[in-house]
Amino acid sequence: MYSGAVAANSYYALAKDGTPQTCVILGPNHTGMGSGISILADGAWETPLGVSSIDTETAKKIQQQTKIIDIDESAHRLEHSIEVQLPFIQYVYGLGVKIVPICMMMQDLTTSIEVGEAIANAISRSNTVVIASSDMTHYENHEAASKKDRLVIEAVLDLDEESLQKVVESQNISMCGYGPVTAAIRAAKLLGARNASLLSYKTSGDVTGDTSSVVGYASISIAK
Repeated sequence: MYSGAVAANSYYALAKDGTPQTCVILGPNHTGMGSGISILADGAWETPLGVSSIDTETAKKIQQQTKIIDIDESAHRLEHSIEVQLPFIQYVYGLGVKIVPICMMMQDLTTSIEVGEAIANAISRSNTVVIASSDMTHYENHEAASKKDRLVIEAVLDLDEESLQKVVESQNISMCGYGPVTAAIRAAKLLGARNASLLSYKTSGDVTGDTSSVVGYASISIAK
């Protein structure tokens, strides 16, 4: 109810771009369960809108590109960051588009770059989009959160993975999925992306009216 309207801007942009074969979805690991970097390579995920199958071929290609990604179901069982993207994907594309879920507990720069490079190498010849799921600043007032989030947004718009990680660390920004975003930037650049656009930014305070303690959300498109 807080982030949905912001996320919808990304899916509107994706819808205008056509239908991919696969969506690689990166999200943080909030639970501490499972491996440091966990991918699912078979099966399907179900929402009230229907069932989305995992792209086994693409998942295994990604996993085989690096030794740091494990095929691991346990990290995904109680994790929400990836599954909240599925209703959008299913509504926009229908149930024919497959998914590859990657859950990241390890989010340091070196790991995130390696994940991004593995994705780029695996999908370079396919019709695939990469989606990174993350909240921005958590539980600060609207003004403080917006100021911190602007620093993160500027790094993403500059397609600067190192700057993104540095600003999150130096400013103590409570962005839960900076690793997935770092990996997505790296993959996008290797696949030829040169432009990034801010589509929307809001906080939960824009929904509730309570600006004393908010969570920030941004929708950003990265494209050639």
